[in-house]
Amino acid sequence: MIGDDPLDLGGQIAFVSGAGQSVGRGIALALARHNAGGVAVNDFVAERAEAVAAEIEALGVRAFAAPADVGDHGAVQAAIAGAAKAFGKPVTLLVNNAGNAGPNVQMGLSPLFWETNPDDWDRFFRTNLQGVLNCCHAALPGMVEAGAGRIVTIVSDAGRVGDARLAVYAAAKAGAAGFMRSIAREAGRYRITANAVSLSSMEPVMDEETKAKFLASDQAKAMTSRYAIRRLGKPEDVAAMTLFLCSDAASWITGQTIPVNGGYSFAQ
Repeated sequence: MIGDDPLDLGGQIAFVSGAGQSVGRGIALALARHNAGGVAVNDFVAERAEAVAAEIEALGVRAFAAPADVGDHGAVQAAIAGAAKAFGKPVTLLVNNAGNAGPNVQMGLSPLFWETNPDDWDRFFRTNLQGVLNCCHAALPGMVEAGAGRIVTIVSDAGRVGDARLAVYAAAKAGAAGFMRSIAREAGRYRITANAVSLSSMEPVMDEETKAKFLASDQAKAMTSRYAIRRLGKPEDVAAMTLFLCSDAASWITGQTIPVNGGYSFAQ
């Protein structure tokens, strides 16, 4: 979509972490559809990154598969440098989407915090906080040199308002949101914005038939009863806000944590 599009990204290069499926995939495709000059698709699983990169190229937009564990600083540095080399200019749109319980680990409720094993804490911090630091550390020098940039980090209402049995995950997500506020202050003079989008429960990654059965279940109905808008989130809900924050329409918005959560909780 090019021309009178108020969300036209002007050919900037994007890097989206955890973009091989679900929300990350939706974000990567939305950026591609709104005139990103290229989209680097990161995922821990190379096949997923390559599949989404192929989808983007089918739209007529350049793509670069960038498989890496965001918790590995060296791997992230190489992935972002590789994207800049492939596209011929630096990454100036960074979306930190990789999260949950870390690579290839299913997210679920933890025991009460004092019953958790400290050995399990690192996987939450490695992806949800250290991964954000790594990606920003790799991308910010190019943004500063370009004198422009957008950073959007996907966080969670668990870290914004608190959720029982998700204490360590909440701590990591709250840390990422706080980090965005500090980066907003450090980088604002270079026309770089840094914001967070706070989510509640999203539709699970399942085949359509299985997902339809789950969404019709008593378990899903009990979950959605806590929402003002009685459904779980969809990738396009998150993609729309992320696209806005990456665009010039949001050039005077920085240091914010914006809930996209169907009214699970309200801004605080």
